[in-house]
Amino acid sequence: MKSLAFIHRNDTRFSVGDFYPVLSVFSYNELGNTTSPFLLLDHLGPGVLTPSNKRRGVNEHPHRGFETVTFMFEGELEHRDSSGGGGIIEKGDVQWMTAASGVMHREQFSPAFRERGGAFEMVQLWVNLPAKDKMTEPRYQSLKNQEIPRVALEHTAGTIRVIAGQYQHIHGPALTYTPITVLDIALSQEHSLILPAQQGETTLLYLRDGRIQFTEQDDLLEEQALAVMSSHGENVEITAIRDSKLLLLSGQPLGEPINGHGPFVMNNYDEILQAYDDIKHHRFIRTKAKELNT
Repeated sequence: MKSLAFIHRNDTRFSVGDFYPVLSVFSYNELGNTTSPFLLLDHLGPGVLTPSNKRRGVNEHPHRGFETVTFMFEGELEHRDSSGGGGIIEKGDVQWMTAASGVMHREQFSPAFRERGGAFEMVQLWVNLPAKDKMTEPRYQSLKNQEIPRVALEHTAGTIRVIAGQYQHIHGPALTYTPITVLDIALSQEHSLILPAQQGETTLLYLRDGRIQFTEQDDLLEEQALAVMSSHGENVEITAIRDSKLLLLSGQPLGEPINGHGPFVMNNYDEILQAYDDIKHHRFIRTKAKELNT
């Protein structure tokens, strides 16, 4: 089994556009290649949106060099991009956006949701692209809740949604540029679970809610904290001290330089300057994003 390397925690909440509260769980600015190929994880909410007829969210902004993965746990988000594409991300849906060579988009609460208001909670993950793929064409994968495979655990211990990679013989629908496992897990109190992770992989556990213990250790993971596991060994065994909701992220590290600035993550500073120059001279959008539906 993999052992726990360390627990990483941030407690400062801030705003991103009209989204509040936002918790920066981790970023490459803090942890560098330790979490490669994963760059950043933000937890938006849990919160409550007051009904309004005004647009709320993040206005149009660029991305280049990586992928964003948006998990919608509560509420409803509308996505629109510079190519005219977009759609509604509803409760339980996941949107996997490969920015790659360049996307301009906005993310706002949907008109129906902002008018009625209510609870919202979402998580956004940034996944790095290998250098050879950073300037490939952008694409969207709309992974609808009902199309994401679910595994019911024995003894009513909980459920696992397989978003990318594999759990047992079940494969997730997300297409990825490098082998990645992304699991959305609900584990009931006093139940244990062995999660897949390979030798040499970066393996992260983010606990949205609850409390878990690493079965072979005394360490506890409290809610809204991140566990970084050792790259040695295989699999991770956990026990839920309380009913728990968590994400498992596992994948082979890229082993490449990371040079990021704001919405761009490339391999060197010259590529960052090129991104800004492309925007200035209207060369940023090279191809329209391709929409892939499951």
